[in-house]
Amino acid sequence: MKHHKLFNDKSDLYAKVRPRYPKDLFAFLASLCNEQKNAWDVACGNGQAALDLAKDFAEIHATDVSEQQISNAIPNPRVRYSVQAAEKTNFAENQFDLVAVAQALHWFDYDLFWPEIKRVLKPNGIFAAWGYSWFLAEDINNALQKEFFPAIKPYWAKQNQILWNKYRDIPFPFEKIDAPEFEMKMDWNLDQLFSCLQTWSSVRQYLQKDGDEELLMRSYERLQSVWGDAKEKKSIQMDFVVLVGRNK
Repeated sequence: MKHHKLFNDKSDLYAKVRPRYPKDLFAFLASLCNEQKNAWDVACGNGQAALDLAKDFAEIHATDVSEQQISNAIPNPRVRYSVQAAEKTNFAENQFDLVAVAQALHWFDYDLFWPEIKRVLKPNGIFAAWGYSWFLAEDINNALQKEFFPAIKPYWAKQNQILWNKYRDIPFPFEKIDAPEFEMKMDWNLDQLFSCLQTWSSVRQYLQKDGDEELLMRSYERLQSVWGDAKEKKSIQMDFVVLVGRNK
């Protein structure tokens, strides 16, 4: 299966419930750039990162290979959406002050991707990638470990391991910049958290192939047993990694 097809199904749900990224991350990235004219949000999904980038940069190009994701993207006058593969675009050389990849660096063909980024990024421009993975909540993880995690485990694409390893194992053709620690945290009720779980690619694959929606019901009940009142909002933190470099 083509990787982008993993995110076609339920792209409307993806747009509604995927977590937003730390606000101070975007201020940090803008501060690194010599100019804040043009930024590219690669594999933008529904445009979550693009909207935050638009607060600091004059023009944002946001691309995704999935037409369904782009069709559900959130409009903004500073953001230009288009369907393009990350490894080959119609952008000009030295066009961008910043190239950003949110929750997607593990999906690319690096032999093609890095030359394209080097082509479109300005000299001394900034490349940044970030991603989140597991919940940092022992009670939630324990409830999901009973049945949910084992059931979906065979359906994770191998590329997810690159993210789980915090992008340590990929080539990186830029001068690394130390980034401060950012807190990836959402205030969710139980339904919001569970809706987010249903956007995971492994869950979509599991349901398409096995069709056992009863698993979701049982897992929801287990979560509620440790959550309490499903309407109560709780602060849920996630493991988060940021990779930043300058185009020397």
